[in-house]
Amino acid sequence: MTRLFGTDGVRGLANGLLTPELALRVARAAATVLAPSGESERPVAVVGRDPRASGEMLSAAVIAGLTASGVDVLDVGVLPTPAVAYLTSVHRAALGVMISASHNPMPDNGIKIFASGGHKLDDDVEDRIESLISGEGLLPAPTGAAIGRVRVTEDAADEYIVHLRDALTGSLDGVTVVVDCAHGAASSVAPAVYAAAGAQVIAIHADPDGLNINDGCGSTHMEDLQEAVIRHGADLGIAHDGDADRCLAVDASGSVVDGDAIMAVLAVAMKESGELIENTLVATVMSNLGLHIGMRAAGITVVTTAVGDRYVLEELRAGGYSLGGEQSGHVVLPALGTTGDGILTALRVMGRMAQTRRSLADLAAVMTTLPQVLINVKVSDKAAVASAKSVVDGVAEVEQLLGDTGRVLLRPSGTEQLVRVMVEAAEPELARRLAQDLANRVGQV
Repeated sequence: MTRLFGTDGVRGLANGLLTPELALRVARAAATVLAPSGESERPVAVVGRDPRASGEMLSAAVIAGLTASGVDVLDVGVLPTPAVAYLTSVHRAALGVMISASHNPMPDNGIKIFASGGHKLDDDVEDRIESLISGEGLLPAPTGAAIGRVRVTEDAADEYIVHLRDALTGSLDGVTVVVDCAHGAASSVAPAVYAAAGAQVIAIHADPDGLNINDGCGSTHMEDLQEAVIRHGADLGIAHDGDADRCLAVDASGSVVDGDAIMAVLAVAMKESGELIENTLVATVMSNLGLHIGMRAAGITVVTTAVGDRYVLEELRAGGYSLGGEQSGHVVLPALGTTGDGILTALRVMGRMAQTRRSLADLAAVMTTLPQVLINVKVSDKAAVASAKSVVDGVAEVEQLLGDTGRVLLRPSGTEQLVRVMVEAAEPELARRLAQDLANRVGQV
């Protein structure tokens, strides 16, 4: 059986792979593992969603599954994913459930589950939940007064906004920002938070109708944001995805500032303030070599993990570090949140701009992005590629040629028969040529 949980929960076509029946069973299995019966107080689950239409259907199924398992539900409605994680923690809930497919197009949806404290699940916990979903074990079925109850809260957004505002020291007075809300969960929260912090805010793509989430906008489609920043003469632009756990940026000239550059800006700021524990930044293997070079020059160590913010989170917890993230814009500040928070990240970036009176382009110049070429190669056997002599020899040749001026990475997909070939080099044409040569070798295995 194919593993149901991916790198970030259960995700698929809503009412296709991800049916209400599956959502209900996922919720019941999660409740059984994370909120076992027999506790002195009835367990509570926080449930939120992004505004896509199928979220209404799937949220109802999840709530039904939780209450059928004897869990009380705090229904917080449409809120960002990090808000659900935060509320799970502050309300001391046994678990939190977010209905969202993040940056995916509207027809998809997903179920993200948080354990108590607002933490993402470890692999072994997901495996235990999966075994119950597949029918390997009994699910509780309380009756009468033991059935869970539902409370709809109207002040959850306000709680989260106060938390975000408290995370920023100082004011954003003098900062003009365009924020692309992706017609998603950030649409009401992000503009309000940035304005409350003192910024002049211009919001775009902030009118969700259930069908337009991520549609040509947000962190996966930056063109409208780039144009709006230039047209309004703004200091920067901020792009969120559908559930606002990502943050990418645009500087005043319209150039994209990705997650690597954002982490570099924050790492230097936190080193100066003494907040960067062990002077260490945690990033994934996909982060650009330019980040490593720039951080080395700044006296900051970069620790790398596998791709996926869950692995970044594991390393942050294991090492007690204070900053980590991904090139895609998931940035985690453990002292302020248990998961990636795009709105919090944006606040910290703008706070650095306001504090130093420097432009985003100037701050981001702490690193220079090396040209990076990524080619996805379809293969019949991912495992065979890693040991194929032609591929091993090819990688060795590229590494010898590049030395410390570039990098090569071959990474099998976690969900498909694909191998991702990535090459970074000082010259774009060299990176393209070397990546294509390796891709050809991989495709012949």
